[in-house]
Amino acid sequence: MADDDLRPGETTVDLPPADDARLRFIGRLRTPFKTRGDCPRQGSFDGPECRVELDPRLAPALDGIERSETIELLYWLDRSRRDLLTQSPRGGRELRGTFSLRSPMRPNPIGSSRVKLERREGAVLVVRGLDCLDGTPLLDIKPVRCDHARRRPSGTGPE
Repeated sequence: MADDDLRPGETTVDLPPADDARLRFIGRLRTPFKTRGDCPRQGSFDGPECRVELDPRLAPALDGIERSETIELLYWLDRSRRDLLTQSPRGGRELRGTFSLRSPMRPNPIGSSRVKLERREGAVLVVRGLDCLDGTPLLDIKPVRCDHARRRPSGTGPE
Protein backbone atom coordinates (compact mmCIF):
# COMPACT_ATOMS: atom_id res chain seq x y z
CA MET A 1 0.00 0.00 0.00
CA ALA A 2 1.16 3.52 -0.73
CA ASP A 3 2.00 5.86 2.10
CA ASP A 4 0.08 8.65 0.38
CA ASP A 5 -3.18 7.24 1.78
CA LEU A 6 -2.02 7.76 5.38
CA ARG A 7 -3.76 10.40 7.45
CA PRO A 8 -1.63 12.86 9.46
CA GLY A 9 0.10 11.15 12.39
CA GLU A 10 -0.69 7.57 11.36
CA THR A 11 2.17 5.12 11.76
CA THR A 12 3.07 1.86 10.07
CA VAL A 13 5.34 -1.13 10.66
CA ASP A 14 7.30 -3.35 8.26
CA LEU A 15 6.32 -6.98 8.82
CA PRO A 16 7.54 -10.13 7.07
CA PRO A 17 5.06 -11.75 4.66
CA ALA A 18 2.33 -13.69 6.46
CA ASP A 19 2.60 -17.40 5.76
CA ASP A 20 1.14 -19.18 8.77
CA ALA A 21 -2.60 -19.15 8.03
CA ARG A 22 -4.22 -21.40 5.50
CA LEU A 23 -7.70 -20.05 4.96
CA ARG A 24 -10.14 -21.06 2.25
CA PHE A 25 -12.49 -18.48 0.80
CA ILE A 26 -15.95 -20.01 0.71
CA GLY A 27 -17.66 -17.37 -1.37
CA ARG A 28 -17.97 -13.66 -2.14
CA LEU A 29 -20.00 -10.81 -0.72
CA ARG A 30 -21.93 -8.65 -3.18
CA THR A 31 -22.72 -5.14 -1.99
CA PRO A 32 -23.48 -1.80 -3.66
CA PHE A 33 -20.26 -0.37 -2.16
CA LYS A 34 -17.54 0.13 -4.78
CA THR A 35 -15.10 2.31 -2.79
CA ARG A 36 -14.10 2.52 0.85
CA GLY A 37 -15.81 5.90 1.04
CA ASP A 38 -19.10 4.30 -0.09
CA CYS A 39 -19.13 1.85 2.83
CA PRO A 40 -21.15 2.75 5.90
CA ARG A 41 -19.17 2.98 9.14
CA GLN A 42 -21.13 0.00 10.41
CA GLY A 43 -23.87 -1.94 8.71
CA SER A 44 -27.52 -1.47 9.58
CA PHE A 45 -30.42 -3.92 9.42
CA ASP A 46 -32.31 -1.32 7.39
CA GLY A 47 -29.41 -0.99 4.94
CA PRO A 48 -29.51 -2.20 1.34
CA GLU A 49 -29.99 -5.85 0.43
CA CYS A 50 -26.67 -7.58 -0.17
CA ARG A 51 -25.82 -11.07 -1.38
CA VAL A 52 -23.68 -13.73 0.23
CA GLU A 53 -22.68 -15.93 -2.70
CA LEU A 54 -21.44 -19.23 -1.31
CA ASP A 55 -19.44 -21.68 -3.41
CA PRO A 56 -22.28 -23.89 -4.78
CA ARG A 57 -20.40 -27.04 -3.65
CA LEU A 58 -20.92 -25.84 -0.07
CA ALA A 59 -24.68 -25.18 -0.39
CA PRO A 60 -25.66 -28.16 1.84
CA ALA A 61 -23.80 -26.43 4.69
CA LEU A 62 -26.56 -23.78 4.64
CA ASP A 63 -29.33 -26.27 5.47
CA GLY A 64 -31.22 -24.95 8.50
CA ILE A 65 -29.80 -21.41 8.25
CA GLU A 66 -33.34 -20.10 7.69
CA ARG A 67 -34.00 -20.69 11.42
CA SER A 68 -31.69 -17.78 12.17
CA GLU A 69 -32.89 -14.22 11.83
CA THR A 70 -29.41 -12.88 12.48
CA ILE A 71 -26.15 -14.41 11.27
CA GLU A 72 -22.53 -13.42 11.59
CA LEU A 73 -20.30 -13.21 8.55
CA LEU A 74 -16.52 -13.35 8.72
CA TYR A 75 -14.69 -12.04 5.70
CA TRP A 76 -11.23 -11.14 4.42
CA LEU A 77 -10.71 -7.43 3.79
CA ASP A 78 -8.48 -8.10 0.81
CA ARG A 79 -7.99 -4.47 -0.22
CA SER A 80 -6.91 -3.21 3.21
CA ARG A 81 -3.52 -2.08 4.42
CA ARG A 82 -1.92 -4.47 6.88
CA ASP A 83 0.81 -2.26 8.33
CA LEU A 84 -0.97 0.45 10.36
CA LEU A 85 -0.17 0.66 14.07
CA THR A 86 -2.02 3.91 14.75
CA GLN A 87 -4.92 5.35 12.83
CA SER A 88 -7.06 8.43 12.68
CA PRO A 89 -10.68 7.26 12.45
CA ARG A 90 -12.76 8.68 9.59
CA GLY A 91 -13.98 12.11 10.58
CA GLY A 92 -11.86 12.08 13.74
CA ARG A 93 -8.62 13.76 14.64
CA GLU A 94 -7.61 11.61 17.59
CA LEU A 95 -4.99 8.97 16.79
CA ARG A 96 -5.79 5.55 18.20
CA GLY A 97 -4.20 2.12 18.15
CA THR A 98 -5.44 -0.21 15.43
CA PHE A 99 -6.70 -2.79 17.94
CA SER A 100 -8.94 -0.19 19.60
CA LEU A 101 -10.83 0.38 16.33
CA ARG A 102 -13.10 -1.57 13.97
CA SER A 103 -11.11 -0.25 11.03
CA PRO A 104 -10.61 -2.63 8.10
CA MET A 105 -6.89 -1.82 8.13
CA ARG A 106 -5.20 -4.28 10.51
CA PRO A 107 -2.42 -6.89 10.50
CA ASN A 108 -4.92 -9.67 9.77
CA PRO A 109 -7.76 -7.89 7.96
CA ILE A 110 -10.64 -10.06 9.11
CA GLY A 111 -13.98 -8.31 9.10
CA SER A 112 -17.16 -9.38 10.82
CA SER A 113 -20.74 -8.24 10.55
CA ARG A 114 -23.94 -9.31 12.19
CA VAL A 115 -26.50 -9.21 9.43
CA LYS A 116 -30.23 -9.75 9.11
CA LEU A 117 -31.05 -12.80 7.00
CA GLU A 118 -33.81 -11.88 4.57
CA ARG A 119 -33.94 -15.14 2.60
CA ARG A 120 -32.01 -18.03 1.11
CA GLU A 121 -31.86 -18.62 -2.65
CA GLY A 122 -30.00 -21.91 -3.05
CA ALA A 123 -26.32 -21.16 -2.39
CA VAL A 124 -27.05 -17.44 -1.95
CA LEU A 125 -28.16 -15.63 1.19
CA VAL A 126 -29.82 -12.23 0.86
CA VAL A 127 -28.94 -10.11 3.89
CA ARG A 128 -29.04 -6.56 5.24
CA GLY A 129 -26.35 -4.97 7.37
CA LEU A 130 -23.11 -5.44 5.44
CA ASP A 131 -20.45 -2.74 5.47
CA CYS A 132 -17.78 -4.07 3.09
CA LEU A 133 -16.73 -3.60 -0.51
CA ASP A 134 -18.36 -5.51 -3.34
CA GLY A 135 -16.51 -8.75 -4.07
CA THR A 136 -15.04 -9.18 -0.57
CA PRO A 137 -13.99 -12.82 0.01
CA LEU A 138 -16.12 -14.74 2.54
CA LEU A 139 -14.41 -16.80 5.27
CA ASP A 140 -17.28 -18.17 7.36
CA ILE A 141 -20.97 -17.95 8.25
CA LYS A 142 -22.26 -18.52 11.78
CA PRO A 143 -25.64 -18.13 13.42
CA VAL A 144 -25.60 -15.58 16.22
CA ARG A 145 -27.51 -18.06 18.39
CA CYS A 146 -27.99 -21.80 17.88
CA ASP A 147 -31.37 -23.31 18.68
CA HIS A 148 -29.75 -26.52 19.92
CA ALA A 149 -27.62 -24.90 22.65
CA ARG A 150 -28.04 -26.57 26.02
CA ARG A 151 -29.73 -24.47 28.63
CA ARG A 152 -27.93 -24.05 31.93
CA PRO A 153 -29.63 -25.14 35.13
CA SER A 154 -31.27 -22.24 36.99
CA GLY A 155 -28.90 -20.10 38.98
CA THR A 156 -25.69 -21.19 37.23
CA GLY A 157 -25.24 -18.30 34.82
CA PRO A 158 -26.90 -16.52 31.96
CA GLU A 159 -29.49 -18.40 29.96
